[in-house]
Amino acid sequence: MSGSEVIGAALPRKGAGAGPAGSGASGGARPGPGPRRTPGRSDGARARPSAAAAARGGRWTPWLYLAPALVVLGGLLVYPVYQLGLISFLEYTQAQVSGGKPTSFQGFGNYAELFGDPQFWDVLLATVLFAAACVLGTLAVGCSLAVLLTRIRAVPRLTLMLAALGAWATPAITGSTVWVFLFDPDFGPVNRVLGLGDFSWTYGRMSAFALVLFEVVWCSFPLVMVTMYAGIKAIPEEVLEAAALDGASVWRTWRSIMAPMLRPLLVVVTIQSVIWDFKVFTQIYVMTGGGGVAKQNLVLNVYAYQKAFASSQYSLGSAIGVVMLLILLAVTLVHLRLLRGKGEEL
Repeated sequence: MSGSEVIGAALPRKGAGAGPAGSGASGGARPGPGPRRTPGRSDGARARPSAAAAARGGRWTPWLYLAPALVVLGGLLVYPVYQLGLISFLEYTQAQVSGGKPTSFQGFGNYAELFGDPQFWDVLLATVLFAAACVLGTLAVGCSLAVLLTRIRAVPRLTLMLAALGAWATPAITGSTVWVFLFDPDFGPVNRVLGLGDFSWTYGRMSAFALVLFEVVWCSFPLVMVTMYAGIKAIPEEVLEAAALDGASVWRTWRSIMAPMLRPLLVVVTIQSVIWDFKVFTQIYVMTGGGGVAKQNLVLNVYAYQKAFASSQYSLGSAIGVVMLLILLAVTLVHLRLLRGKGEEL
């Protein structure tokens, strides 16, 4: 064999597996060199984005899901609040609405007039006390019935829950009208059962507020009851059984075990109750005839309505609305701040 033949036999033939693509065609051929790798860097590191880039992308993902709801809330909440605040700084009465006088900027003049009115401070105090009584009554009734639901059988429990949800689903104006009839001095069955004769619940200031309080608690406690019942059922049975074996009473079990574990839920229902009861309008307006005798049962919402629509002082009514909004925001933020200071998670 000549030298050229020896060299030709030693060289790989074309398509016989000289490189990676042809390695399967020749079993004995050695695979060619692969792609050159950078020292200290793996293929996965090149293929995947960096952790910082992934974190930046994931940070905006929740906002993308919330964007439709935020757009709707912006149209239904932010813009009306903006208009409310704007009108509170203007002179806006019936003359401006009809075009008889131009609208003028008053600055804080409407707020100065409002804070200088003694009736405003009387109504504000009555609103705070009435809302506090409604919140306490709602929480007391709702939490008590939630504990009761855990101790009765299925049929009574279902009956109580259906009755409570029926009260919750009743429109405020319908419930208020029914309660006025029940306590009517001439035809109401409550006075006959209690033997009160022709006693008028809506004539006196305290009795009228008490009547409205009963109706507010009646239509508000179902949410607290259902929420707290769900929270109680989530408490491990072993904890409650251990308390029972130690001889703890129902009140001690609630105060020392259930209430601390249910504190996040209590915070939620308390804040909701404060917001709802502080801005009660329908019950007061319907049951006391627009604020009671000589306007003795006014609350801030009814007071704002009378200023804005009965007296055509829309700027003063808007100022009252802004004050209510700021009070509710302050109460909510202070409550949440205190809880965060204690290390509670909502």
